[in-house]
Amino acid sequence: MAILKLATLGALGYLGYKAYEQHKTDQNGVAFADGEPEGTFRNAGADSTASHEPMSATDEALDETYPASDATAKY
Repeated sequence: MAILKLATLGALGYLGYKAYEQHKTDQNGVAFADGEPEGTFRNAGADSTASHEPMSATDEALDETYPASDATAKY
């Protein structure tokens, strides 16, 4: 009976890990599309996000300016 509980726990852990890997995000909470380079930043545009949902013209323009428009906070 203990071996059955252990096998069930292992299967649940495996399924949980697979679900985590499928919805993995970087440290900033941005979901990267498959094939995007590793690192802090991704390419601009909806094709570079994991959801691939269409962006409005405003959202896409803002996405393309990051991080160049961010203040350096050195003043």
